[in-house]
Amino acid sequence: MVTERHVTLVTSDTEETRWLGRVLGQALTGAMFIGVRGFLGVGKTVFVKGIADGLGMSDDVTSPTYTFVAQHHAGRRCLTHVDLYRISQVDDLESIGWLDLILEADVIAVEWVDRADQQVPDMRIDVELVASSSDRRHISFWGHGAMACAIIDQVVAGQADIS
Repeated sequence: MVTERHVTLVTSDTEETRWLGRVLGQALTGAMFIGVRGFLGVGKTVFVKGIADGLGMSDDVTSPTYTFVAQHHAGRRCLTHVDLYRISQVDDLESIGWLDLILEADVIAVEWVDRADQQVPDMRIDVELVASSSDRRHISFWGHGAMACAIIDQVVAGQADIS
């Protein structure tokens, strides 16, 4: 059983980046922690919007930069969207109820997850977006745990539809 998986996929524009997030969202059948990394403006929120689309959510997903946490619902599914950009030290995580968030969330997508300084679950999917041009993105996925690896395999299979 595979418990670690890494793959990098390439999107050519914002729509494909969101579409790839949607493919991930559709593959999420249970609870999952998704850490999202990348520089400002690279498309982290666009990718999370895609996850929300894939989960069947029609909410307008925006980055919760100033509120830290936003929740979106569709039926029995809940996406907890967290933005840690304004967190300056690990101790600040306590003020947003970090441990409760990661223990109780259905699907949690965390932008700027590197600011959590390893206070993340062992079973998770890490995603990093890197711009290679104004529109093109290299999106790397790391699966930690058998379920996360299986989800990444589904994303890779679904990504073939982009071409």
